[in-house]
Amino acid sequence: MADQGRRNGKPVFRGQVVRTERLTPHMIRVVCGGEGLASFQHNGFTDCYVKMLFPVPGVSYPEPFDLDAVKATLPRDQWPRMRTYTVRHHDPEAGELTLDILVHGDKGLGGPWAAQARPGDQVLLRGPGGAYAPRADVDHHLLVGDESALPAIAASLEALAPDATATVRLLVEDPAEQQSLSTKAAADIRWSYRVDGADLVEEVRGLDLGEGTVQAFVHGEAGMVRDLRGHLLRERGLDKELLSLSGYWRQGRSDEDWRKEKKAFMA
Repeated sequence: MADQGRRNGKPVFRGQVVRTERLTPHMIRVVCGGEGLASFQHNGFTDCYVKMLFPVPGVSYPEPFDLDAVKATLPRDQWPRMRTYTVRHHDPEAGELTLDILVHGDKGLGGPWAAQARPGDQVLLRGPGGAYAPRADVDHHLLVGDESALPAIAASLEALAPDATATVRLLVEDPAEQQSLSTKAAADIRWSYRVDGADLVEEVRGLDLGEGTVQAFVHGEAGMVRDLRGHLLRERGLDKELLSLSGYWRQGRSDEDWRKEKKAFMA
């Protein structure tokens, strides 16, 4: 069963690490399971996500965990920190959730945790959230993002029908960060690298997306997403209702700082 504490109608699930796998030098796969995740229900979106709650060291929380009670009774600096991760896979029969987590040395919160995670480590996950899935009634799909969007893009590619077509542009640090991507669709998948000075905005500007209806998923660094939103809406005239755009992070900002300014920056 889920722990108590529904924020925006989303329960908190208690599980534990089952196993981990390093996919690339900077991406670690963490599989979570346990009885507490047995009631988790995937929402059907390919950008389905959960928020992992990281307790503040030295702070005692109610048992069973109740996020609403925590926020009502403890000062803000004692609330658990949250990081958002795409559900890369969900196996309801095994009761397992797979999360692919970026690691940049000892920087940040989630990355260092994932690098040290071991079977049996406890996890608190709130969710699910999400809003995007590839539609069947469009002519073409555009999927653009950096490492932070890679799990959702990989899941979207796997969900595409065999008769679908897609243009996929991905930015990672270097060739070692590439992953094998599977799809039944006819997909033009190209990787670019920061070490080469790649610019996703300019690359997308030069794409030929055909004359039909395009559904687009553009997620990753906020500046890139904001620039491409303007390009896709104003220069290409894409239907706003067919665009999924989100700045997952912003260069030079911590996760907490970015959440505070995200609404104004992306307006």
